[in-house]
Amino acid sequence: METKLTLRLNDNVIERAKLYARGHKVSLSKMIESYLDNITKQKEEEKTKNITPLVESLSGVISLPSDFDYKKDYRKYLEKKYK
Repeated sequence: METKLTLRLNDNVIERAKLYARGHKVSLSKMIESYLDNITKQKEEEKTKNITPLVESLSGVISLPSDFDYKKDYRKYLEKKYK
């Protein structure tokens, strides 16, 4: 069943969306429907993901400083490992 929906959007946003839709050969309605479908499915999937008891018990075990740069730390580890 399809139902009509009225949205109030900024004129510039509407024009850019129409151009985008036209460029991708899809209707604006279909594009918005697809977007809404995707974001609502993601939320449903997140709710249904099961976290194992082991993973749940490990959550929050490590406290890192707020300025911790894991990429920099990993790079140092690799440099040391392959010297």
